[in-house]
Amino acid sequence: MSQPATPPAAVIPPTPPTGARPGPRPRHGAAAAEHGPEISGASPSGLRAPARTIPLSRQVADQLLELISSGRWPVGTRVPPEHDLVADLGVSRNTVREALRALVYLGLLESRPGDGTYVRASSELEASLARRVHRTGTAEAFEVRAVLEQHAAGFAAARRRPHDVEHLRVLLARLLELDAGGDTAAFLRADAELHRAVVACAGNDLLTELYDSLGSARVASVATRALGREHLAAEQRHRHAALVEAIAAGDVPAAQRAAIGIVAASQDAEPDDQPDDPRRGTS
Repeated sequence: MSQPATPPAAVIPPTPPTGARPGPRPRHGAAAAEHGPEISGASPSGLRAPARTIPLSRQVADQLLELISSGRWPVGTRVPPEHDLVADLGVSRNTVREALRALVYLGLLESRPGDGTYVRASSELEASLARRVHRTGTAEAFEVRAVLEQHAAGFAAARRRPHDVEHLRVLLARLLELDAGGDTAAFLRADAELHRAVVACAGNDLLTELYDSLGSARVASVATRALGREHLAAEQRHRHAALVEAIAAGDVPAAQRAAIGIVAASQDAEPDDQPDDPRRGTS
């Protein structure tokens, strides 16, 4: 006689280990935006929802800093309104405000009541130097920048590459062309671009960043201080050409001499209304 079929045993889920916590339940809406897992992808503005392993305000501040340092938000531009940042990032308004306050404290942003928040500096170094220059005046910053240009010229002559030389010659030709045309604003921009290219040719990123930061701190270029004085301007044109050719030839002493000449002529053209400094003696 056949035995009756035994019913299948019930499947019992395994008992979780002692002390184990149940897994997270799915979240929706605002709760998911503020507390859920990291969301991949980025919004059209370039912002992305932050991870949840470190404070959200710090992650938001880091993203805003990246937009500033990369040039997507240049100095002087207005930061998007808070509600736009909240929508793009998927975080609370308090988180956005905390991130903005942190960058204001560092000097990268400036809050203008009734107008909005603006980019004030492109890096923490620039913001720090701007505060320092504000306390000591531009005379000392001018001297520091002159020293940087002199040594950068020597480094550039030692480390220049063929495409660096070609770029410098193009910038020099444009500078001389603008000088003959009489467009002062364009000439100043071309002059600044040439000097920055010389510094960049030195191959030292920290030197380039320091030089740029001093320039952004409203320090006049050592080459443009002679503008408006024809006898100095003519000498500066010759020295610029000598500087570029010395770098092209790999002649370190000649490059430094040309840079020193540019600096010396620019210091001669320094405005007469500078406050007296006993450390510099009398003229």
